[in-house]
Amino acid sequence: MQTATSEAGEPRPNDPRHLAGHETILSPRFYRTDYAAMERLDVEPVRQEWDALMREFERDENRAHFRPDDRFSAEVKSLSPDLEKDFHDFLISSVTAEFSGCVLYTEMKQQVRNTDVKRVMGYMARDEARHAGFINRSLKDLGLGVDLGFLKKAKQYTHFRPKFIFYATYLSEKIGYARYITIYRHLERHPEYRFHPIFRWFREWCNDEFRHGEVFALLMRANPVLLEGINKYWIRFFVLSVFATMYVRDHSRTALYAGLGIDADEFDRRVFEITSDITRQVFPLTLDLAHPAFLVGMRRLSAIAAASEAAQARRGPIGGLKRVGLAAAGAVVFARMYLIPTKRNDLPGSVRLAPTW
Repeated sequence: MQTATSEAGEPRPNDPRHLAGHETILSPRFYRTDYAAMERLDVEPVRQEWDALMREFERDENRAHFRPDDRFSAEVKSLSPDLEKDFHDFLISSVTAEFSGCVLYTEMKQQVRNTDVKRVMGYMARDEARHAGFINRSLKDLGLGVDLGFLKKAKQYTHFRPKFIFYATYLSEKIGYARYITIYRHLERHPEYRFHPIFRWFREWCNDEFRHGEVFALLMRANPVLLEGINKYWIRFFVLSVFATMYVRDHSRTALYAGLGIDADEFDRRVFEITSDITRQVFPLTLDLAHPAFLVGMRRLSAIAAASEAAQARRGPIGGLKRVGLAAAGAVVFARMYLIPTKRNDLPGSVRLAPTW
């Protein structure tokens, strides 16, 4: 399949370059941060655990994993149009997220002289490059390969303070682990739903995600001020934001989860539970997932997102006004969810949790 471009060479809306570079509230972000602040990071308070983790990275047990085997192409099944659309969107979003991590970690390695930070960012950039390359090979097999060099130039970059990078990336890596292992376990029990071979790689893949999250867990534990005072409110904000983004995105891909034989509500609930359990090793609080207003709020955000997408397709001044009103409604729902009482956590800093698969 040829990628669709305009006469000027710019990607059209159905071009994977456009889909990967398109900015929405749900699309993966590219980040930059304060490298001088990263320079001052000190991991001595967790040196023993840090060095053990670095030895894991150095062993690089997944170095030969991200290579398609002889069965790969033979396992690709013909998909319905709706499932194909959602699956392609899932792959393009995933390659964008993985490459975003690669770019961020590479820039940190290049900009920072702190030997501990430089070393670990090199390891994580290596892993994320493998993940992005592996997904992109699958996309190329489908005629949808993403030009990662174009993507690096086309995406807008968000500047985050290091602590926000820590909160957001820690959560993203851990929730990635929870998602991959949940899908992997389900498909091991129900292989008839494995419509593409990429899902067979999820077990080892999620171990990389888990290990990356441990890096940020140790950085926060080495600098406990990041977990105290007003920062608790920021943590609460980032946890809710990451959970809400995942819920809305998953519920916009109904054909994908139906194709996997998964109930999206049950899947998200399980992923939230696993992620909350893991983050208790660091964060001083967890969201009250059982609170009646939590699921109600998530469903309202999902409905608002669907209505906003419909308004965007309509275009014109009326569509624009509708999007503004829906954005305000979404902000109100999010604020109400933010005010749901959280659960205090007395565990932070006591243990390093192992992968739960």
